[in-house]
Amino acid sequence: MIVPKKIILYFPVLILFFLYSCSGKSKTEDKETETKTPVTVTNATHEQLAETIEMNARSTFQISDNVKANLNGYIQQIHAKLGDFVKKGQLLFTLKTKEASALSAIKSDTSLEFSGIVEVYSPLSGVITTLSKQNGDYVQDGDELAIVAEKGSLVFILEVPYESRKYVIIGNTCDITLPGGDIIKGTISSEMPTVDAVSQTQNFVLKPQSSSLLPENLIAKVDIIKSVKTSAQTLPKAAVLTNETQSEWWVMKLINDSTAVKIPIKKGIESSSKIEILDPDFGTTDRIITSGNYGLADTAKVFIEK
Repeated sequence: MIVPKKIILYFPVLILFFLYSCSGKSKTEDKETETKTPVTVTNATHEQLAETIEMNARSTFQISDNVKANLNGYIQQIHAKLGDFVKKGQLLFTLKTKEASALSAIKSDTSLEFSGIVEVYSPLSGVITTLSKQNGDYVQDGDELAIVAEKGSLVFILEVPYESRKYVIIGNTCDITLPGGDIIKGTISSEMPTVDAVSQTQNFVLKPQSSSLLPENLIAKVDIIKSVKTSAQTLPKAAVLTNETQSEWWVMKLINDSTAVKIPIKKGIESSSKIEILDPDFGTTDRIITSGNYGLADTAKVFIEK
């Protein structure tokens, strides 16, 4: 078959047109499928900011008393339960002497009859925190039967590194975070006159401002204020990024709706949720990324999640 000369002349032109069309389509598709990272944004605010130090504290009763047996014998009856609130002078235990228990088996000789019953009362008003014996147990004179703790005497013992004691001021209030996240207020009421030889910590007494009955030996976290700024430029901690050595700090700022740039910062004090930004000064409309910012490169492409 003979191909016309006109078709032969136009064939290279058709091939070049086809290749150009394919190349243009590929670039367009690449542009349309460019990856963008979803982010959320916030603005810098000016507010009072307090820098705190987190320390441990343990709950304990300052006033408690042991209820003790005053004879050798057996517990005939216990009149209260663990956790009960009792009043001073309330009957707690009925004891029977060892001799009375032995003689009670001899029923024929009435001349030997005597009760041998002794009652034991609470030495103070409070909560029974420990029950050491059960009905029928044999006890000796001086054995511990129970411990009664005065309800209002519960405090937290704050363990303070000696170098940080200057921040713990008698009369100041602080936040006490209980296991589970509940927060109560506490007042620093006094300090202990000794320092632990091993840990070099000094104990301070915190009086909780709570009517709830808290258990003894509860481990809590206490935030002690280290410094306060009345008007600090702040951002959420999630907005601030750093390198592995924590020698450089930066944020990712939007310059338009789809481009984020890296802005080095100088940070100041920080609280549990906020960081003070000393430099630069951000405007009220500047959008700073708070999520999706980890690992973003300078001039990264993003889109704002609604």
